[in-house]
Amino acid sequence: MQRHPIVVLVTTSDKKEAERISHSLLNEKLIACANIIGPVHSLFRWAGKIEKVREYVVLMKSRSDLFEKLSERVKALHTYDVPEIIALPIGQGSLEYLKWIDSSLELPNE
Repeated sequence: MQRHPIVVLVTTSDKKEAERISHSLLNEKLIACANIIGPVHSLFRWAGKIEKVREYVVLMKSRSDLFEKLSERVKALHTYDVPEIIALPIGQGSLEYLKWIDSSLELPNE
């Protein structure tokens, strides 16, 4: 499997949940870092009606080969029934920063 740097977006109900999930993923070397942004105001359709809630957004830097494992851990740690877990490729970036991301993560077959 190819190893490409990615940014994973996850929304949480509060800052404490964002920090708890981020710490767990950092300890497991599934992410290199997390930026917690918020609060943000989210609007979405759920159970047939439009909801408006206050959330926090976590931007996590990782690698494409770790996404499935990372996603499963977020689902296990998250309080939402269907948490947002979206991965975006990092097309370009500082070579030193991208190397740091890679060196901070779980090695393949570790």
